[in-house]
Amino acid sequence: MRKLAKPIVFVLSLLPLGYLVFAVSTGRTSANPAEDIQLSTGIWTLRFLLITLAITPARRVTRWNVLITYRRMFGLFTFFYASVHLFSYLAFDRFFAFGEIAEDVAKRPFITAGMAAFVLMVPLALTSTKGWIRRLGRRWQTLHRLIYLSAIAGCLHFIWKVKVVIGEPVYYAAILAVLLAFRVLWRLRSTTPARRQPAEA
Repeated sequence: MRKLAKPIVFVLSLLPLGYLVFAVSTGRTSANPAEDIQLSTGIWTLRFLLITLAITPARRVTRWNVLITYRRMFGLFTFFYASVHLFSYLAFDRFFAFGEIAEDVAKRPFITAGMAAFVLMVPLALTSTKGWIRRLGRRWQTLHRLIYLSAIAGCLHFIWKVKVVIGEPVYYAAILAVLLAFRVLWRLRSTTPARRQPAEA
């Protein structure tokens, strides 16, 4: 069963894109399909990013060490959906007019945050192989802490995009805050020396 789990998770992770392709090809989107593509891929990028960050806390709480084997897959799906999201912006919003894109990055905060989130993901995706993990050693973990900054930038990108601090964007930001707080508390717990028990009389 464990051998089948990974292929099943892989197929399930592709379902959002499959449904989006189906919706666009059958005219089941809104009057602005380009906006639907960008919104859907952006939301799924954030969801996969949070799922990736949730793997370690879930493993530590449940002691299901097998969960760690899915972290790289979810991380790569995060980058995949982020790439589709970025491509849809470049193609449908700016028609690959790179001068306008550079101006957007410089002048529109939500574009700046989104681009920063993507750029921070690039080295993580490139060094996700076993070969890079072996070559980088301890530096690999340090490098991959960029995922925290990418997640923060992604949440800001969503909040600034919709220009509201209620509803779905805030829910994702709250989940991220809980996941980051868990890591801080776990580290403090791990580094705090155990109190010595008083000697028996």
